[in-house]
Amino acid sequence: MSPVHDQSYARYQGTRRPTGHAWAVIFKTGTRQLLGRRVLVALLLLAWTPFLVRCVQIYFAITTPQVTRILPVDVAMFQRFIDNGFQGVLSFLITIYVGAGLIANDRRARALQVYLSKPLGRMEYIAGKLAILLYFLGFAVILPALLLIVMQVILSGSLSFVRAHPSIVPAVVLASAIRVIVPAFAMLALSALSTSTRYVAVMYAGILFFSEAMYGVLSFVTGSTGVAWVSLGANFDVVSDAIFGQPPRYETPVIVSVLVLAAIVVVALSVLDRQVRGVEVVS
Repeated sequence: MSPVHDQSYARYQGTRRPTGHAWAVIFKTGTRQLLGRRVLVALLLLAWTPFLVRCVQIYFAITTPQVTRILPVDVAMFQRFIDNGFQGVLSFLITIYVGAGLIANDRRARALQVYLSKPLGRMEYIAGKLAILLYFLGFAVILPALLLIVMQVILSGSLSFVRAHPSIVPAVVLASAIRVIVPAFAMLALSALSTSTRYVAVMYAGILFFSEAMYGVLSFVTGSTGVAWVSLGANFDVVSDAIFGQPPRYETPVIVSVLVLAAIVVVALSVLDRQVRGVEVVS
């Protein structure tokens, strides 16, 4: 047996990274893996179809004034762009495709114990997973809405529209951000409740469809749209009408819809905290 000649202490020569940035590793790894899937790339590209259509509308409205009478470029157009059903369906599919397995897959593989046994807190883990879903939904919802304003400025050659409507940029950001943040939190919480990606997808779709069906039944029975707060999609529309200053499509008070959407986020955070905390490894 050869003797150990040197047992002296050696200082660590590597790079020391500040704490609190571990979530970025989860985010980068997750987005890189998902971008390699053709189905997701196709969904992301399709989500930009309404943007191209609206760009054509803006172009013809500027070059052919007669078009403005039929398809005006105004605040309501930007609201319709955010609220359009086609993009809503694609956002729904992206949410399911990206979000259903974010935590469920780790739970099935029992990888949470591995994650949380490292210098990684549960909030960093949750933040990393949430950032993945927010990234793709933001690319499909928020970015096209903002670039549509930029295209209006470029095609018109002036800032007259933005100057005439100074609230258009914050309205677009807020209305589109709500449609990204609330579904992202809801989906991530559902993903934390199961080890089956398919079951999570079914739960998410079931909740949305059930809320729409409940609104249909209640509005028929009561003869009023004041019960729109039971529908997730209707709550988005109620808040969107208030943000853009448009006539309300439902009789539900704005504050009620805001509270419902806020409650969804709070409940989702509670579920995530409880589910991830249950397997956290204390060092």
